[in-house]
Amino acid sequence: MSENIFSTFEISGKGMSLQRMRLNAVANNIANANTTKGPDGLPYKRDIVIVNAVQNNSFEDELDSQISLTGSENIHTGNEYAEGNPYSNVLEAHLAKDDSPPRMIYDPSHPDADEDGYVAMPNINIVTEMVEMISAQRGFEANASVIESAKNMARDSLDI
Repeated sequence: MSENIFSTFEISGKGMSLQRMRLNAVANNIANANTTKGPDGLPYKRDIVIVNAVQNNSFEDELDSQISLTGSENIHTGNEYAEGNPYSNVLEAHLAKDDSPPRMIYDPSHPDADEDGYVAMPNINIVTEMVEMISAQRGFEANASVIESAKNMARDSLDI
């Protein structure tokens, strides 16, 4: 499959958007780590980002499109972008709530304590959130490096 610099930018841009979404979820989780009652009266539930790969074409469709180009004249080339960019829907990401049970902390003086003195705290572990934050930050930086490298290759190819 022939690719151009813009497909590289689009793939890395989608990766950067995904990492930004992860960073926003981590920031929201850390900010609500001690929120015992939300609008629904329950403890805050941790935000998680769920990512699914979207397969635009099956292997057979891609193979058929490549084989059909061999019967063409030499001056004709296939335009893979005629039907839209194949990378436009590579990833599908959305926010979801973690359904793990809340942490139960014994604090009978807390205003939200139950009759046994336990407080339902959000299911957030700060160490886990920090690991997620570092991972998302490194992923963002990696995608930014790919864009920078592609830019440099394009600029250097114009100097030839």
